[in-house]
Amino acid sequence: MPTRRQFIHSILFASAAIAAPAAFGRTISGIPWSPGLADQPALPDSTQTFFTAAERACVRAITARLIPSDETGPGADEANVVAFIDTQLAGFYGRGQRWYMKGPFLEGTDEQGYQFERPPAGLYRMAIAALDEHCRRTHGDKTFAELDTSLQDDTLSAMEEGKLDFEGLSASAFFELILDNTIEGFFSDPIYGGNRDMIGWRLVGFPGARYDYRDYLDHDGKRLDIPPVGLAGRPEWKAP
Repeated sequence: MPTRRQFIHSILFASAAIAAPAAFGRTISGIPWSPGLADQPALPDSTQTFFTAAERACVRAITARLIPSDETGPGADEANVVAFIDTQLAGFYGRGQRWYMKGPFLEGTDEQGYQFERPPAGLYRMAIAALDEHCRRTHGDKTFAELDTSLQDDTLSAMEEGKLDFEGLSASAFFELILDNTIEGFFSDPIYGGNRDMIGWRLVGFPGARYDYRDYLDHDGKRLDIPPVGLAGRPEWKAP
């Protein structure tokens, strides 16, 4: 796995990857899912929106390895990226509500976008179950979240490189989707649940959604060491 510094560096020079999920060309079948809908499971507590406790643990572990904390700063777990993904899957994105989802479902090109017959929420639910089942069979009845970090990295690398696949589902496609969603959650405005305390913005020196940048136009490319501001302002600005 690349270091976190290398990973973030690649993000900054591949901004297209942040904009939207990559294209996938394989179809999914056999999932207990209402077509075009993201059926919400029974939730164990009020802090979760879409994920079950087991699903949340798996996604939290995956995102923590995709953008780990290190000497450079905190990572996806500290930025609460799992909450961003949870919220997105519970909404119109997870349901594919604004996409054409009627098929035909054929192998597509990168330019054609999402090609699955199931919406992202359905893909997540199926992939997480398949991943945990694979880990149980391979690593002594342990789920992905229960593996040590070196085994988690090996598993994710196998998924990314196409060396691991699940029945009826492309593991590499799921890897690409959750990688994109992790990047989005790490750098999104905190109002959407991720980028807690503007961790992602602080890491790259992004000042955020400020009203006026005229005072900083002549900084000649130098880093702007000013506190970032989200769409909802800064916490200390809120009235008591």
